[in-house]
Amino acid sequence: MKIALGGDHAGYEYKKEIIAFLQAKDIETKDFGPFTADSVDYPDFVHPVATGVEKGEFNFGILICGSANGVAMTANKHQGIRAGIAWDAELAKLTRQHNNANILCLPARFISLGIAKECVTTFIETAFEGGRHQNRVDKIAC
Repeated sequence: MKIALGGDHAGYEYKKEIIAFLQAKDIETKDFGPFTADSVDYPDFVHPVATGVEKGEFNFGILICGSANGVAMTANKHQGIRAGIAWDAELAKLTRQHNNANILCLPARFISLGIAKECVTTFIETAFEGGRHQNRVDKIAC
């Protein structure tokens, strides 16, 4: 499994910890930045993650910013991306099961690192249910 990660300055510390968490599980990661906690423009880091997932270079993406809204809005501009925000494991599960999300967006200012790790684990271990949800997912792209 290969996972692309990115975000903004508010998500920088969580991103570092989640990369180490994933690597300890023998999951390959690529960090698209930022690489410091200095203020940045999140689209500069979100677009490369979304492009990599969209092209199939990565199984999933994980984006982390303060609220998760900006990174989700940016990632969802890509036609092949379904980025979902989760602030608990149940939402991470549902965004995979029902929406076939391929990017998880986490709000670092509103959840603990432990919850963020639970969301990541649940997201990458949950399969898309298909069935009645497939027709809905097929209608998402413009």
